[in-house]
Amino acid sequence: MKVYVPRDAAARALGADAVAAAVVREAALRGMAVTLVRNGSRGMVWLEPLVEVEAGGERRAFGPATAADVGAILDGTSAKALGPVDDLPWLRRQTRLTFARVGVIDPLSLDDYAAHGGLAGLRRALDMTPAALVQEVTDSGLRGRGGAGFPTGIKWKTVAGAPGPQKYIVCNADEGDSGTFADRMLMEGDPFTLIEGMAIAGHAVGATKGYIYIRSEYPDAIAVMTEAARIWVAARVSPGFDAAIRVGAGAYVCGEETALLNSLEGKRGVVRAKPPLPALEGFLGRPTVVNNVISLATVPVILARGAAHYRDFGLGRSRGTIPLQIAGNVQFGGLFEAAFGLSLSQIVNDIGGGTATGRPVKAVQVGGPLGAYFPVAKFDTPFGYEEYDKQGGLIGHAGIVVFDDSVDMLAQARFAMEFCAIESCGKCTPCRIGAVRGVETIDRIAAGDATAIPLLTDLCDTMKDGSLCALGGFTPFPVMSALTHFPDDFARHRKAAE
Repeated sequence: MKVYVPRDAAARALGADAVAAAVVREAALRGMAVTLVRNGSRGMVWLEPLVEVEAGGERRAFGPATAADVGAILDGTSAKALGPVDDLPWLRRQTRLTFARVGVIDPLSLDDYAAHGGLAGLRRALDMTPAALVQEVTDSGLRGRGGAGFPTGIKWKTVAGAPGPQKYIVCNADEGDSGTFADRMLMEGDPFTLIEGMAIAGHAVGATKGYIYIRSEYPDAIAVMTEAARIWVAARVSPGFDAAIRVGAGAYVCGEETALLNSLEGKRGVVRAKPPLPALEGFLGRPTVVNNVISLATVPVILARGAAHYRDFGLGRSRGTIPLQIAGNVQFGGLFEAAFGLSLSQIVNDIGGGTATGRPVKAVQVGGPLGAYFPVAKFDTPFGYEEYDKQGGLIGHAGIVVFDDSVDMLAQARFAMEFCAIESCGKCTPCRIGAVRGVETIDRIAAGDATAIPLLTDLCDTMKDGSLCALGGFTPFPVMSALTHFPDDFARHRKAAE
């Protein structure tokens, strides 16, 4: 009998380690031959710790489990039984491509990885010319999954054509947006697919060295990725390419690629002016591919199944699947991988089950702390890069944070502006000074000064047009969307002051 207990950080925070220890203890008491596997999370956070028992070729789910439940789970008498894992509605409705193995395999077993389709993409890639490989990724329609959605194939083509004695692949795993956890879950649950994607990228552009830059707040992901990289190199899976782990110091701005490169070089994490682009002069001044975790982890799927297969999912210019991270005041929070095109109404009300409080949904922030707040009136917007851009929003990392009707949107606007003021690297005047003045201006509005509203609008325009990086440039999105879509919240403060 095999018993799976997640080692995912969210599951551990909810008691998974105690459950795992209880499995070992209870199996010994019963004289049962049990193999314990610490897998990744299936993404159903409300069911964590989710225990899976494999017997007779079928995995059955139990959760949310506690250490006290383990005896009944092993005996087959538990009231926490949920049935076959593959039949759970949350999983059955998904299109799992990038996350197909997360929660299924032992994250640190290379044999398990290969048995579930791993390395197929790398094998095919090594039989292709670099030019053909770049074209395959381009044809798939894959775009960056960490921010602006820049086409991955174009970035690779630029690096491939750039002269240089050394080229690099850098994975941006500095997942700092609130309400996002896909990078962490992937690294903790299927680390080899990230390294495989980096090795494929290396073959495509002529890079022999890769770095995975992980935020220091992810100790579990750091531990898993460090061990996975060691196993990969020791097994000589991709001779001529290896990946090393580097840990950031927790600065939000280092999620911006040039600030990340500065940090990786041991410098202060501040943004660089462009040009030159990192694709031409990146890490140590050499041509560098900088891609997000999900972008690189998706590459093996594309190579294994073909560009056309991946491109068949999605809508418009948003091809393939996107890992939706549903969080905030929501009944069923977690990770849900689906093709682009779902509406916010489907994501929040159908998949997420509405608010956890049972109150009406008031707003949803998409794209992290710099994303716009969408009112219910915009819930029919299809989930796609261009579709959200037309509505004054951005998909970003696809973090979705839900708020009920008790939230004060002026307070949320202030949070976004204060976040920028605290996290600004200080490189750009509009961001460094504008964010501080922005907080003060919002405080004036909160005190009832309606004359400060036009000042806030002008200030946001200045930040948007004058900042070098996304931090200062995108902060106006949540502030102005709160002001535009929820004017009553701002008017309420004025009336209270009167």
